[in-house]
Amino acid sequence: MTDQTARQPENAPAEGGAAAAQSPAEVALLAALDTAQREAADYKDKLLRTLAEMENLRRRTEREVADAGAYGIRKFAGDVLAVADNMHRALATIDPALREAADAKIKSLIEGVELTERELLKSLEKNGVRKFSPQGEKFDPNVHQAMLELPTADVPPGHVAQVMQAGYMIGDRVLRPALVAVAKAAPKQPQANDNPQADKAAN
Repeated sequence: MTDQTARQPENAPAEGGAAAAQSPAEVALLAALDTAQREAADYKDKLLRTLAEMENLRRRTEREVADAGAYGIRKFAGDVLAVADNMHRALATIDPALREAADAKIKSLIEGVELTERELLKSLEKNGVRKFSPQGEKFDPNVHQAMLELPTADVPPGHVAQVMQAGYMIGDRVLRPALVAVAKAAPKQPQANDNPQADKAAN
């Protein structure tokens, strides 16, 4: 009996095993804590995404409001340019000699049209519309529209040789591109020694 009492069953828990084992309540608590942590991380991620979207929306709204203020008159300004062009063409047709020979009333009329043109351009500038004439500048397809190529030695090839119609900007955007002639290299003049007939005659 003494030996049987001293001998423990083989499937008995090791010493300290009972203390290491977790109760069902503890297991449930740890599982609930893990779930809560995962949900908290998920909510934090959603919150950060929502805040980022709200910030993007705020910036986009501010940009749209600014654009509306800067470019809201785009269509109206485009229509007004036709009036400015007609005034400029009318003044350009008046020969300087004819102007000098005109009587006082005609001169006053011409000066009145010139004044009206200047005031119109000033009004456009006050609203962010600026006229530009790119004579001699390097051709830029973003703001210039090439109408033809012009052989010339006055400006480098690829530069604006002639402005056929001025362009207009509204803010930092093109309202109307400038119509231009682009310079290309002028044909090379033949040298005397390039002419075989001349060389033959000289000999």
